[in-house]
Amino acid sequence: MSFTAAARFQLAALASVVLAALLAGCSSPAPPPPAPPPPAPVAAAPPPVSLSPRVIEQASAYRAYVIHATAISPAFAGGPDVAQSLKTGEAYEPTALLRGAIAYGAVVALQDPAFVAGVRKFAADADQRRQVAYEIMKDPAYAVGFSGSASAAGLVTSALGEDGRKLITLGRNVRQSAYEVQHQAWSKGDVPGRDARLSLAKELSSTPGLGETAETARLQSAVGGGGQMGLTPQSLDPPYTPEVIHSLAVAALAALGYADDASLGSVMPILADPNDAICLNMSKLNLYQCLAVARPHYEDVFCLGQHVLEDTGHCLMKGVGVAEPPDPRAAAVADASLTKAAATPAARAKHKTQ
Repeated sequence: MSFTAAARFQLAALASVVLAALLAGCSSPAPPPPAPPPPAPVAAAPPPVSLSPRVIEQASAYRAYVIHATAISPAFAGGPDVAQSLKTGEAYEPTALLRGAIAYGAVVALQDPAFVAGVRKFAADADQRRQVAYEIMKDPAYAVGFSGSASAAGLVTSALGEDGRKLITLGRNVRQSAYEVQHQAWSKGDVPGRDARLSLAKELSSTPGLGETAETARLQSAVGGGGQMGLTPQSLDPPYTPEVIHSLAVAALAALGYADDASLGSVMPILADPNDAICLNMSKLNLYQCLAVARPHYEDVFCLGQHVLEDTGHCLMKGVGVAEPPDPRAAAVADASLTKAAATPAARAKHKTQ
């Protein structure tokens, strides 16, 4: 091969290489693999069932009063026993006791799994949860519409009604002891410091009570799950009293996550019922009038039984729409009166025939 031919061959080969390189540079790169699909949106978990510690504290204070008041013994051994029992029974402020009763009723309602489940159905969607909570805050009776409200109302009525029944029964026993204790000489002596005793009653009646640590912890634990309070399930159809309705409303807000500290401004007004407060306030006024005129110790025993224990129990039972238990002593007196009245004409007729 000549030099010229060899040079031409090399130039042609070089041109081919350059052309191939140029063509390679102009070609489009391979497309990237497709991007993975975005992750599916994760629905926000609904908030847990929760009740503000301040509400639980009021429920605990209510329970503390009931526990201590129902522990009063009608077997009085002297004036100091009567004075101490009066202090124990007087120690509640009416509005605070009512708030505590409704708060305790809310904790009781949360022990009903059917009611909690009926409310929690509306907790998954944040907007719906907010709207339902708003409706309850606007009208507590909205809570009666939830599935399971009848069984929850039955629990509330039974629990608060039983507290009232215990106070009434004890009050009747104490009132009876006011007559029986007169056989003891000390009972006929004048109460010392009568004016100071009345002032103390008014002071104790204007001071909200406090809960106790163990009971507060028990109630706090019970908020998160049913079956921890030893309640007997029962159902009660409407209509319900305002106190029962308000207890259901607070429980429903707790199940929606709207009864925590952040929502207290809307929850606290529900922990009230003006009509029930009137009943408790009247019991206090009757107590003050009784103590103002009572002189011997046995009259203080009567004031304790009638206007501290029995009247307070009456208000609790009335607040949940439960009838008072019959008084067997009153029934016995009535029966004796009827027997005497029936016997008198018969005796007169017999006398005439003679």
